[in-house]
Amino acid sequence: MLYFFQQVLNGLHSGALYALLAFGYVLTNGILHRTNLAYGALFAFCGQAMILSVAFGYQVLWLTLLASVLFGVVAAFLYAALISHVLSRSVFEPLADRSPNAIVVTTLGILIVLSEASRIAADTHDLWLPPMLAEPIVFAEGSGFKATLTLIQVLDCVVVLAAVALATWAFARSNFGRCWRAVSDDPRAAALCGVDVRGVFRRAVLLGGFCAALAGVMASLYYGNVSFGSGLVYGLKILFVTAVGGYLSPPRAALGAAAFGMAESLWAGYFPVEWRDAWMYLFLVAMLILIGAGRDTGKVV
Repeated sequence: MLYFFQQVLNGLHSGALYALLAFGYVLTNGILHRTNLAYGALFAFCGQAMILSVAFGYQVLWLTLLASVLFGVVAAFLYAALISHVLSRSVFEPLADRSPNAIVVTTLGILIVLSEASRIAADTHDLWLPPMLAEPIVFAEGSGFKATLTLIQVLDCVVVLAAVALATWAFARSNFGRCWRAVSDDPRAAALCGVDVRGVFRRAVLLGGFCAALAGVMASLYYGNVSFGSGLVYGLKILFVTAVGGYLSPPRAALGAAAFGMAESLWAGYFPVEWRDAWMYLFLVAMLILIGAGRDTGKVV
């Protein structure tokens, strides 16, 4: 039972990262209703930008490690704001009314550009942050086995829980949340009712970018590195998870993504880890087919 409890604790941390990414992804795609392949790349790019900025601040500017980390966090969020600005105004808005394949192809190109930009900036080398806040916190102990999480894992979970809870509360009670739901349901009807559809969409893309930046920062601080190609892997997982749950509710997408992270952790604890992604993707595809068929049947009825 302690071993099972340890896998559950591990799943809390990985699920927290997935939940934050899913929340931000649905903010954009709930209005766009198009597949955005660049979101995972934005997550990885912000993580790489944070690591490179920390290295620059520490080695070139001679800042302390704490000041370098803060410098890296600010740089990651600035890059997220800049990329979100470019995406919303130069990609999503011009292509929103065209074929869905136009945005798929364009965001795939953006994914490649961001991945290559981070690789070139790092000179194809993996830079690693030193272990930070790695002190273990014991949650249960018995028979020589301890179920633990590190301090950085606990902080990540607390930050994600607080961010998602605050965003959910604001989303339910704020004018932006009401306008977002109206635009997601019918943008033309919302515009006729006086809603600034373009402004709502731009704010949604920006907030989604900040979610990706925060997830990239937390992943970098915990793992010490975010590889160039990890954006595609994370992006595809979030795409499938949110497609299964739908794009109508960011909190529900976050909850489903957290459950997916927990399932991944339990698989890694009891089954061959090299088959984890294959089986998890197969499960998501099966769920998407079954739920999609149910949705189609409901529409026909």
